[in-house]
Amino acid sequence: MRVVEVTAYGGPEVLRMARRPEPEAGDVPGRVRVRLKAAGVNQADLRIRAGLYANAVGDLRPPFVIGTDFAGRLLDPVPGMAEGTRVAGYIPWYEELTGEGTYAEVVRVAPEWLAPIPDDVEFTVAASVPLASATALEGLDRLRLQPGATLLVTGASAVVGRLAVQYAHAAGLRVVAVAHEGDEQELRVLGADHVVTRGTPEEVVARVIEGDPYRVDGVFDGALVGEGLLPVLKDGGVFVAIAPDRVPTGERNIRVEAVRARPDAARLKETLEKVEARELITRVADVMPLEEVAEAHRRAEAGHRPGRIVLLI
Repeated sequence: MRVVEVTAYGGPEVLRMARRPEPEAGDVPGRVRVRLKAAGVNQADLRIRAGLYANAVGDLRPPFVIGTDFAGRLLDPVPGMAEGTRVAGYIPWYEELTGEGTYAEVVRVAPEWLAPIPDDVEFTVAASVPLASATALEGLDRLRLQPGATLLVTGASAVVGRLAVQYAHAAGLRVVAVAHEGDEQELRVLGADHVVTRGTPEEVVARVIEGDPYRVDGVFDGALVGEGLLPVLKDGGVFVAIAPDRVPTGERNIRVEAVRARPDAARLKETLEKVEARELITRVADVMPLEEVAEAHRRAEAGHRPGRIVLLI
């Protein structure tokens, strides 16, 4: 089968198409196979490829296959889902550390990672959702803000941030979104009460403090801005980052947390149903063939367009 291997740590040029044997039914106890139709390109993929986690992956060394989000068809039946069922999910790559990711034609996954894709949701859309929705929901869980509290969401134009805005609004929070210029009206429709445009941390802080509200109860740092955002938080507020290496040092009794999402099939099923019903809106920036994965990583790193880049497999 076709896969994309990280041949060494470095830039997008280290990604290479390769051939590996296709997994066989039952070759790994407790795992089932999915033939992929689409795979999302996540920021975590870029950071792993660049070697930012090289000291934290044990004995795993290149070449290996990266990728977390996927959508495809079941090759092996599982309770409640027959062979051929359209499914989505994500591989907890960092926890598994097998070197097997979703930049491949067939993956081995645990059944409890899988949720059925509703009929009216395309594979490419489904592949944009799993890790992003799990990250946004886990972030809201860790924030533990009460209805009426104010939350600042960075990266609100991207998939994780957009979902965080929508979940926060549904939870009764007052949402301040930091987004690309031009996305203001759309984010207000999705639930943001106030939108400021991107900039340096100092510029963002100034725009929030000048605007409404003046201080916030929590920060969901989807753009990994980091400690430069702490001045917008009230004393005793909470700061949640989506990468463990970008959590600032707390001050003024500010609680800081890192999100490490876990697969949750029930939550993913509910999320995909809400996507089908248009109660949740995701964003696919580009759809590209697997062979163009290096260009996909370049676009993702450059912020080519906000939203998930999805690989067709």
